[in-house]
Amino acid sequence: MTSMPTLIRTVTRPPILGFSRSKIPNLRWWILGLLFLVTMLNYVDRQTLSVLAPFLRDEFHMTNAEYAFVVNAFLVSYTLMQAVSGIMLDRLGTRWGFAVMFIWWSLASLLHRWARGVRSLALFRFMLGMGEAGNWPGAVKAIAEWFPSRERAVATGIFNAGACTGAVLAPPLIAFVTLHLHFGWRDTFFVISAGGLVWLVFWLALYYKPEQHPAIKSAEMQMLRNDPGYVLGTDAVKIPWAMLIGYREVWAVIIARFLTDPVWWFYVFWLPEYLKRERGFTLAMIGHLVWIPFLSSDLGCIVGGWFSDYLVRRNMSTDAARKIVLALSAVLTVDTLLVFNSEGATVPIILISVATFGIGSWGTLLLTIPTDLFPSNVVASVSGLSGFGAGVGGVMFMFLTGYLLDHFSYKSVLIIASLLHPVGFLTLVALLPKIRPVKHY
Repeated sequence: MTSMPTLIRTVTRPPILGFSRSKIPNLRWWILGLLFLVTMLNYVDRQTLSVLAPFLRDEFHMTNAEYAFVVNAFLVSYTLMQAVSGIMLDRLGTRWGFAVMFIWWSLASLLHRWARGVRSLALFRFMLGMGEAGNWPGAVKAIAEWFPSRERAVATGIFNAGACTGAVLAPPLIAFVTLHLHFGWRDTFFVISAGGLVWLVFWLALYYKPEQHPAIKSAEMQMLRNDPGYVLGTDAVKIPWAMLIGYREVWAVIIARFLTDPVWWFYVFWLPEYLKRERGFTLAMIGHLVWIPFLSSDLGCIVGGWFSDYLVRRNMSTDAARKIVLALSAVLTVDTLLVFNSEGATVPIILISVATFGIGSWGTLLLTIPTDLFPSNVVASVSGLSGFGAGVGGVMFMFLTGYLLDHFSYKSVLIIASLLHPVGFLTLVALLPKIRPVKHY
Protein backbone atom coordinates (compact mmCIF):
# COMPACT_ATOMS: atom_id res chain seq x y z
CA MET A 1 0.00 0.00 0.00
CA THR A 2 1.31 3.49 -0.88
CA SER A 3 2.19 5.53 2.23
CA MET A 4 0.56 8.92 2.78
CA PRO A 5 3.80 10.95 2.41
CA THR A 6 4.59 9.11 -0.85
CA LEU A 7 1.07 9.69 -2.13
CA ILE A 8 1.25 13.40 -1.32
CA ARG A 9 4.63 13.73 -3.02
CA THR A 10 3.15 12.09 -6.11
CA VAL A 11 0.11 14.36 -6.15
CA THR A 12 2.15 17.53 -5.68
CA ARG A 13 4.35 17.03 -8.73
CA PRO A 14 3.18 19.71 -11.16
CA PRO A 15 1.04 18.52 -14.10
CA ILE A 16 0.54 21.89 -14.76
CA LEU A 17 -1.63 24.92 -15.57
CA GLY A 18 0.08 26.35 -18.62
CA PHE A 19 3.23 27.25 -16.67
CA SER A 20 5.32 24.85 -18.73
CA ARG A 21 5.04 27.18 -21.74
CA SER A 22 6.15 30.34 -19.99
CA LYS A 23 8.57 31.30 -17.26
CA ILE A 24 7.91 33.86 -14.53
CA PRO A 25 10.75 36.29 -13.77
CA ASN A 26 11.64 36.62 -10.07
CA LEU A 27 9.09 33.97 -9.15
CA ARG A 28 10.14 33.95 -5.50
CA TRP A 29 8.85 37.51 -5.03
CA TRP A 30 5.42 36.56 -6.41
CA ILE A 31 5.31 33.75 -3.89
CA LEU A 32 6.33 36.19 -1.15
CA GLY A 33 3.38 38.36 -2.19
CA LEU A 34 1.06 35.41 -1.51
CA LEU A 35 2.66 34.91 1.91
CA PHE A 36 2.10 38.58 2.75
CA LEU A 37 -1.54 38.37 1.68
CA VAL A 38 -2.29 35.20 3.63
CA THR A 39 -0.71 36.66 6.76
CA MET A 40 -2.88 39.74 6.33
CA LEU A 41 -5.97 37.52 5.90
CA ASN A 42 -4.93 35.57 8.99
CA TYR A 43 -5.10 38.72 11.12
CA VAL A 44 -8.32 39.97 9.52
CA ASP A 45 -10.01 36.63 10.32
CA ARG A 46 -8.89 36.66 13.96
CA GLN A 47 -9.74 40.36 14.43
CA THR A 48 -13.31 39.92 13.16
CA LEU A 49 -14.47 38.77 16.59
CA SER A 50 -12.76 41.69 18.34
CA VAL A 51 -14.45 44.25 16.09
CA LEU A 52 -17.86 42.56 16.31
CA ALA A 53 -17.60 41.77 20.04
CA PRO A 54 -20.12 44.44 21.14
CA PHE A 55 -22.82 42.91 18.91
CA LEU A 56 -22.11 39.34 20.04
CA ARG A 57 -21.89 40.23 23.71
CA ASP A 58 -25.22 42.02 23.58
CA GLU A 59 -26.95 39.19 21.75
CA PHE A 60 -25.50 36.41 23.93
CA HIS A 61 -25.56 38.47 27.15
CA MET A 62 -21.89 37.63 27.78
CA THR A 63 -20.17 38.70 30.98
CA ASN A 64 -16.52 39.84 30.99
CA ALA A 65 -15.52 36.42 32.32
CA GLU A 66 -17.40 34.64 29.54
CA TYR A 67 -15.86 36.86 26.88
CA ALA A 68 -12.39 36.20 28.36
CA PHE A 69 -13.16 32.47 28.13
CA VAL A 70 -13.94 32.85 24.42
CA VAL A 71 -10.74 34.84 23.78
CA ASN A 72 -8.60 32.35 25.71
CA ALA A 73 -10.05 29.45 23.72
CA PHE A 74 -8.27 30.90 20.68
CA LEU A 75 -5.01 31.62 22.51
CA VAL A 76 -4.78 28.14 24.04
CA SER A 77 -5.28 26.25 20.78
CA TYR A 78 -3.06 28.71 18.90
CA THR A 79 -0.24 28.06 21.36
CA LEU A 80 -0.62 24.27 21.42
CA MET A 81 -0.85 23.97 17.64
CA GLN A 82 2.28 26.01 16.91
CA ALA A 83 4.50 22.97 17.36
CA VAL A 84 2.02 20.50 15.86
CA SER A 85 1.45 22.58 12.74
CA GLY A 86 5.19 22.83 12.15
CA ILE A 87 5.51 19.04 12.19
CA MET A 88 2.53 18.70 9.84
CA LEU A 89 4.03 21.19 7.39
CA ASP A 90 7.35 19.37 7.31
CA ARG A 91 5.55 16.07 6.64
CA LEU A 92 2.95 17.24 4.10
CA GLY A 93 5.12 19.86 2.44
CA THR A 94 4.55 23.58 2.20
CA ARG A 95 2.05 23.60 -0.65
CA TRP A 96 -0.53 21.17 0.72
CA GLY A 97 0.25 21.78 4.39
CA PHE A 98 -0.51 25.48 4.00
CA ALA A 99 -3.63 24.73 1.95
CA VAL A 100 -5.00 22.36 4.61
CA MET A 101 -4.43 24.90 7.38
CA PHE A 102 -5.97 27.74 5.37
CA ILE A 103 -9.09 25.73 4.54
CA TRP A 104 -9.41 24.70 8.20
CA TRP A 105 -9.21 28.24 9.59
CA SER A 106 -11.49 29.64 6.86
CA LEU A 107 -14.15 27.05 7.69
CA ALA A 108 -13.68 27.70 11.42
CA SER A 109 -14.17 31.42 10.82
CA LEU A 110 -17.25 30.71 8.72
CA LEU A 111 -18.77 28.57 11.49
CA HIS A 112 -18.88 31.65 13.73
CA ARG A 113 -21.97 32.64 11.73
CA TRP A 114 -23.93 29.83 13.38
CA ALA A 115 -22.78 30.43 16.97
CA ARG A 116 -25.63 30.20 19.44
CA GLY A 117 -23.91 31.08 22.68
CA VAL A 118 -20.68 31.18 24.64
CA ARG A 119 -19.85 27.48 24.31
CA SER A 120 -20.30 27.22 20.55
CA LEU A 121 -18.46 30.51 20.04
CA ALA A 122 -15.56 29.30 22.18
CA LEU A 123 -15.46 26.03 20.21
CA PHE A 124 -15.23 27.87 16.90
CA ARG A 125 -12.51 30.16 18.30
CA PHE A 126 -10.57 27.09 19.45
CA MET A 127 -10.84 25.66 15.93
CA LEU A 128 -9.72 28.96 14.42
CA GLY A 129 -6.61 29.00 16.60
CA MET A 130 -5.76 25.46 15.53
CA GLY A 131 -5.63 26.48 11.87
CA GLU A 132 -4.14 29.95 12.15
CA ALA A 133 -1.21 28.70 14.25
CA GLY A 134 0.49 27.25 11.18
CA ASN A 135 0.73 30.50 9.22
CA TRP A 136 4.14 31.52 10.59
CA PRO A 137 5.88 28.11 10.49
CA GLY A 138 4.49 27.66 6.97
CA ALA A 139 5.64 31.06 5.72
CA VAL A 140 9.10 30.64 7.23
CA LYS A 141 9.40 27.22 5.59
CA ALA A 142 8.35 28.66 2.21
CA ILE A 143 11.02 31.36 2.50
CA ALA A 144 13.66 28.75 3.36
CA GLU A 145 12.67 26.84 0.22
CA TRP A 146 12.57 29.83 -2.13
CA PHE A 147 15.05 32.45 -0.94
CA PRO A 148 18.85 32.50 -0.70
CA SER A 149 20.27 33.25 2.72
CA ARG A 150 21.14 36.86 1.80
CA GLU A 151 17.45 37.65 1.12
CA ARG A 152 15.68 35.68 3.83
CA ALA A 153 15.51 38.38 6.49
CA VAL A 154 13.90 40.98 4.23
CA ALA A 155 11.54 38.34 2.83
CA THR A 156 10.56 37.37 6.37
CA GLY A 157 10.05 41.03 7.23
CA ILE A 158 7.73 41.56 4.27
CA PHE A 159 5.50 38.57 5.01
CA ASN A 160 5.52 39.34 8.74
CA ALA A 161 4.37 42.91 7.97
CA GLY A 162 1.14 41.36 6.73
CA ALA A 163 0.11 40.81 10.36
CA CYS A 164 0.11 44.48 11.29
CA THR A 165 -1.40 45.39 7.93
CA GLY A 166 -4.27 43.03 8.68
CA ALA A 167 -4.65 44.50 12.16
CA VAL A 168 -4.86 48.02 10.67
CA LEU A 169 -7.29 47.08 7.87
CA ALA A 170 -9.60 44.80 9.86
CA PRO A 171 -11.59 47.40 11.85
CA PRO A 172 -12.63 49.65 8.92
CA LEU A 173 -13.18 46.66 6.59
CA ILE A 174 -15.37 44.75 9.05
CA ALA A 175 -17.25 47.89 10.06
CA PHE A 176 -17.93 48.68 6.40
CA VAL A 177 -19.26 45.17 5.66
CA THR A 178 -21.37 45.07 8.81
CA LEU A 179 -22.80 48.58 8.89
CA HIS A 180 -22.65 50.08 5.42
CA LEU A 181 -23.45 46.91 3.48
CA HIS A 182 -26.00 45.95 6.14
CA PHE A 183 -24.87 42.33 6.43
CA GLY A 184 -25.12 42.05 10.21
CA TRP A 185 -22.51 40.32 12.33
CA ARG A 186 -23.41 36.76 11.27
CA ASP A 187 -23.15 37.34 7.54
CA THR A 188 -20.02 39.43 8.05
CA PHE A 189 -18.24 36.28 9.24
CA PHE A 190 -19.42 34.58 6.05
CA VAL A 191 -18.23 37.37 3.75
CA ILE A 192 -14.81 37.72 5.42
CA SER A 193 -14.23 33.94 5.42
CA ALA A 194 -15.42 33.26 1.88
CA GLY A 195 -13.62 36.25 0.38
CA GLY A 196 -10.24 34.90 1.44
CA LEU A 197 -10.71 31.65 -0.45
CA VAL A 198 -9.64 33.43 -3.65
CA TRP A 199 -6.12 33.33 -2.18
CA LEU A 200 -6.23 29.53 -2.09
CA VAL A 201 -6.76 29.30 -5.86
CA PHE A 202 -3.63 31.35 -6.56
CA TRP A 203 -1.62 29.45 -3.93
CA LEU A 204 -2.35 26.02 -5.40
CA ALA A 205 -1.71 27.32 -8.91
CA LEU A 206 1.61 28.98 -8.10
CA TYR A 207 3.34 27.23 -5.21
CA TYR A 208 5.76 24.34 -5.78
CA LYS A 209 9.29 23.76 -4.61
CA PRO A 210 11.82 25.48 -6.87
CA GLU A 211 13.24 22.21 -8.19
CA GLN A 212 9.72 21.07 -9.15
CA HIS A 213 8.36 24.35 -10.52
CA PRO A 214 7.82 24.48 -14.31
CA ALA A 215 7.67 28.29 -14.32
CA ILE A 216 10.99 29.06 -12.61
CA LYS A 217 13.65 30.61 -14.81
CA SER A 218 16.95 28.75 -14.99
CA ALA A 219 18.84 31.81 -13.72
CA GLU A 220 16.72 31.94 -10.55
CA MET A 221 17.15 28.21 -9.97
CA GLN A 222 20.90 28.52 -10.49
CA MET A 223 21.06 31.43 -8.05
CA LEU A 224 19.48 29.22 -5.39
CA ARG A 225 21.81 26.32 -6.13
CA ASN A 226 24.86 28.59 -5.88
CA ASP A 227 23.89 30.03 -2.50
CA PRO A 228 26.03 28.42 0.23
CA GLY A 229 23.18 28.61 2.75
CA TYR A 230 20.60 26.99 0.47
CA VAL A 231 19.80 23.28 0.62
CA LEU A 232 17.48 21.65 -1.90
CA GLY A 233 14.68 19.68 -0.30
CA THR A 234 15.88 16.55 -2.09
CA ASP A 235 19.37 16.95 -0.58
CA ALA A 236 18.39 17.87 2.98
CA VAL A 237 19.23 15.48 5.80
CA LYS A 238 16.20 14.08 7.63
CA ILE A 239 16.13 15.08 11.29
CA PRO A 240 13.51 13.31 13.44
CA TRP A 241 11.29 15.81 15.20
CA ALA A 242 12.03 14.33 18.64
CA MET A 243 15.74 15.02 18.09
CA LEU A 244 15.20 18.72 17.44
CA ILE A 245 14.45 19.50 21.07
CA GLY A 246 17.92 18.23 21.94
CA TYR A 247 19.60 21.04 20.00
CA ARG A 248 20.79 24.04 21.96
CA GLU A 249 20.14 26.18 18.88
CA VAL A 250 16.44 25.28 19.00
CA TRP A 251 16.22 26.17 22.70
CA ALA A 252 17.98 29.48 22.04
CA VAL A 253 15.19 30.57 19.68
CA ILE A 254 12.44 29.13 21.89
CA ILE A 255 13.64 30.98 25.00
CA ALA A 256 14.29 34.22 23.11
CA ARG A 257 10.73 34.23 21.79
CA PHE A 258 9.35 33.16 25.19
CA LEU A 259 10.94 36.26 26.71
CA THR A 260 10.16 38.83 24.02
CA ASP A 261 6.97 37.94 22.11
CA PRO A 262 4.84 38.79 25.18
CA VAL A 263 5.82 42.46 24.79
CA TRP A 264 4.12 42.53 21.40
CA TRP A 265 0.96 40.92 22.83
CA PHE A 266 0.96 43.52 25.59
CA TYR A 267 0.73 46.31 23.03
CA VAL A 268 -1.91 44.43 21.01
CA PHE A 269 -4.21 43.75 23.98
CA TRP A 270 -3.46 46.58 26.43
CA LEU A 271 -2.33 49.67 24.50
CA PRO A 272 -5.81 51.21 24.08
CA GLU A 273 -6.57 50.56 27.77
CA TYR A 274 -3.27 52.17 28.83
CA LEU A 275 -3.84 55.24 26.71
CA LYS A 276 -7.35 55.65 28.07
CA ARG A 277 -6.65 54.97 31.77
CA GLU A 278 -3.22 56.53 32.16
CA ARG A 279 -2.96 59.13 29.39
CA GLY A 280 -6.58 60.32 29.26
CA PHE A 281 -7.15 59.46 25.61
CA THR A 282 -10.76 59.62 24.44
CA LEU A 283 -12.20 56.88 22.22
CA ALA A 284 -11.89 59.23 19.25
CA MET A 285 -8.20 59.85 20.00
CA ILE A 286 -7.59 56.11 20.30
CA GLY A 287 -9.26 55.53 16.95
CA HIS A 288 -7.20 58.25 15.28
CA LEU A 289 -3.81 57.39 16.79
CA VAL A 290 -3.53 53.75 17.90
CA TRP A 291 -2.91 52.48 14.35
CA ILE A 292 0.39 54.42 14.22
CA PRO A 293 2.42 52.08 16.49
CA PHE A 294 1.24 49.09 14.46
CA LEU A 295 2.19 50.74 11.17
CA SER A 296 5.56 51.49 12.76
CA SER A 297 5.92 47.79 13.57
CA ASP A 298 5.24 47.01 9.89
CA LEU A 299 8.09 49.33 8.92
CA GLY A 300 10.34 47.73 11.54
CA CYS A 301 9.68 44.29 10.06
CA ILE A 302 10.77 45.40 6.60
CA VAL A 303 13.62 47.74 7.54
CA GLY A 304 15.13 45.33 10.07
CA GLY A 305 15.06 42.46 7.59
CA TRP A 306 16.44 44.63 4.78
CA PHE A 307 19.29 46.01 6.90
CA SER A 308 20.38 42.57 8.09
CA ASP A 309 20.41 41.24 4.51
CA TYR A 310 22.25 44.39 3.38
CA LEU A 311 25.00 43.61 5.87
CA VAL A 312 25.19 40.04 4.55
CA ARG A 313 25.48 41.32 0.99
CA ARG A 314 28.35 43.56 2.20
CA ASN A 315 30.21 40.35 3.07
CA MET A 316 29.46 40.45 6.79
CA SER A 317 28.88 37.05 8.37
CA THR A 318 25.28 35.97 8.90
CA ASP A 319 26.00 35.74 12.63
CA ALA A 320 27.16 39.37 12.87
CA ALA A 321 24.49 40.71 10.52
CA ARG A 322 21.67 39.13 12.51
CA LYS A 323 23.03 40.03 15.94
CA ILE A 324 23.80 43.66 15.10
CA VAL A 325 20.21 44.24 14.02
CA LEU A 326 18.87 42.28 17.00
CA ALA A 327 20.94 44.43 19.37
CA LEU A 328 19.79 47.69 17.77
CA SER A 329 16.19 46.49 17.84
CA ALA A 330 16.42 45.59 21.53
CA VAL A 331 17.81 49.05 22.33
CA LEU A 332 14.86 50.74 20.60
CA THR A 333 12.36 48.90 22.81
CA VAL A 334 13.88 50.44 25.96
CA ASP A 335 12.64 53.92 25.01
CA THR A 336 9.25 53.16 26.65
CA LEU A 337 10.96 54.13 29.92
CA LEU A 338 10.73 57.71 28.65
CA VAL A 339 6.95 57.52 28.35
CA PHE A 340 6.48 58.11 32.08
CA ASN A 341 7.74 61.70 31.90
CA SER A 342 6.16 62.59 28.55
CA GLU A 343 3.20 64.90 28.22
CA GLY A 344 0.34 65.32 25.78
CA ALA A 345 -0.76 62.81 23.16
CA THR A 346 1.91 63.09 20.47
CA VAL A 347 5.08 62.27 22.40
CA PRO A 348 3.78 59.03 24.02
CA ILE A 349 2.60 57.75 20.63
CA ILE A 350 6.00 58.56 19.08
CA LEU A 351 7.89 56.80 21.88
CA ILE A 352 5.65 53.74 21.73
CA SER A 353 5.98 53.70 17.94
CA VAL A 354 9.78 53.64 18.25
CA ALA A 355 9.43 50.64 20.56
CA THR A 356 7.06 48.79 18.21
CA PHE A 357 9.46 49.52 15.32
CA GLY A 358 12.14 47.70 17.31
CA ILE A 359 9.72 44.89 18.19
CA GLY A 360 8.87 44.38 14.51
CA SER A 361 12.52 44.32 13.50
CA TRP A 362 13.42 41.95 16.35
CA GLY A 363 10.57 39.58 15.53
CA THR A 364 11.58 39.40 11.88
CA LEU A 365 15.13 38.39 12.76
CA LEU A 366 13.98 35.74 15.25
CA LEU A 367 11.70 34.26 12.60
CA THR A 368 14.61 34.24 10.13
CA ILE A 369 17.18 32.54 12.36
CA PRO A 370 15.72 28.99 12.03
CA THR A 371 16.30 29.27 8.26
CA ASP A 372 19.95 30.17 8.98
CA LEU A 373 20.40 27.15 11.26
CA PHE A 374 18.45 24.24 9.76
CA PRO A 375 17.55 22.80 6.33
CA SER A 376 14.14 23.65 4.88
CA ASN A 377 12.67 20.21 5.60
CA VAL A 378 12.66 20.89 9.38
CA VAL A 379 12.41 24.69 9.45
CA ALA A 380 8.65 24.63 10.05
CA SER A 381 9.09 22.30 13.03
CA VAL A 382 11.76 24.56 14.58
CA SER A 383 9.66 27.65 13.92
CA GLY A 384 6.61 25.94 15.39
CA LEU A 385 8.48 24.97 18.55
CA SER A 386 9.64 28.56 18.98
CA GLY A 387 6.08 29.74 18.40
CA PHE A 388 4.90 27.42 21.16
CA GLY A 389 7.40 29.02 23.51
CA ALA A 390 6.20 32.46 22.43
CA GLY A 391 2.59 31.51 23.11
CA VAL A 392 3.36 30.18 26.58
CA GLY A 393 5.27 33.36 27.37
CA GLY A 394 2.39 35.46 26.08
CA VAL A 395 -0.21 33.71 28.22
CA MET A 396 1.98 33.99 31.34
CA PHE A 397 2.70 37.67 30.71
CA MET A 398 -1.00 38.44 30.27
CA PHE A 399 -1.67 36.93 33.71
CA LEU A 400 1.28 38.88 35.15
CA THR A 401 0.00 42.09 33.57
CA GLY A 402 -3.40 41.65 35.15
CA TYR A 403 -1.83 41.02 38.57
CA LEU A 404 0.49 44.02 38.34
CA LEU A 405 -2.31 46.34 37.25
CA ASP A 406 -4.52 45.18 40.10
CA HIS A 407 -1.79 45.66 42.72
CA PHE A 408 0.53 48.33 41.27
CA SER A 409 0.30 50.31 38.01
CA TYR A 410 1.08 50.38 34.31
CA LYS A 411 4.50 51.76 35.19
CA SER A 412 5.60 48.39 36.60
CA VAL A 413 4.38 46.60 33.47
CA LEU A 414 6.12 49.03 31.11
CA ILE A 415 9.40 48.75 33.02
CA ILE A 416 9.36 44.97 32.62
CA ALA A 417 8.32 45.25 28.97
CA SER A 418 11.20 47.63 28.25
CA LEU A 419 13.77 45.22 29.70
CA LEU A 420 12.65 41.93 28.16
CA HIS A 421 14.24 42.45 24.75
CA PRO A 422 17.71 43.28 26.13
CA VAL A 423 17.44 40.24 28.41
CA GLY A 424 16.28 38.20 25.43
CA PHE A 425 19.26 39.36 23.37
CA LEU A 426 21.78 38.44 26.07
CA THR A 427 20.12 35.04 26.49
CA LEU A 428 20.19 34.39 22.75
CA VAL A 429 23.88 35.31 22.48
CA ALA A 430 24.72 33.07 25.44
CA LEU A 431 22.88 30.06 24.03
CA LEU A 432 23.76 30.71 20.39
CA PRO A 433 27.38 31.92 20.14
CA LYS A 434 27.36 31.50 16.34
CA ILE A 435 24.42 31.71 13.93
CA ARG A 436 25.44 29.26 11.25
CA PRO A 437 24.07 26.03 9.73
CA VAL A 438 23.93 23.21 12.27
CA LYS A 439 26.39 20.54 11.17
CA HIS A 440 26.02 17.84 13.79
CA TYR A 441 22.82 16.13 12.72
